[in-house]
Amino acid sequence: MKISSIKDLLEAEVVCCEEGLSRHVYSACGSDMMSDVLAYVKDQAVLLTGLVNSQVIRTAEMMDMNCIVFVRSKMPTAEMIELAKESGIVLLATSKRMYEACGILYSNGLIGNRVKNV
Repeated sequence: MKISSIKDLLEAEVVCCEEGLSRHVYSACGSDMMSDVLAYVKDQAVLLTGLVNSQVIRTAEMMDMNCIVFVRSKMPTAEMIELAKESGIVLLATSKRMYEACGILYSNGLIGNRVKNV
């Protein structure tokens, strides 16, 4: 799914890196726990989160993510925006809650990562 489609589906505002809207993402993860993101995310995922601190950007960068969507009308700080620009990570913000935003993306074909049974 193109990041521009995510923007439209979630009625999101582009916070930075609008030039990346034509990129594709292949899965999504909704979490406020960056340790879960590090443990379970792969495959060019988009991260949906309500957490607003620089660790979100650093985690996304480590995981080669192309896009972060901030839910519940949360807005990243200037420091976060600068870090995202340096990494080319598209930042979006939506007023939708996490549950609704994840449901919209899932029902429109963006899958979640499969978790292996241990």
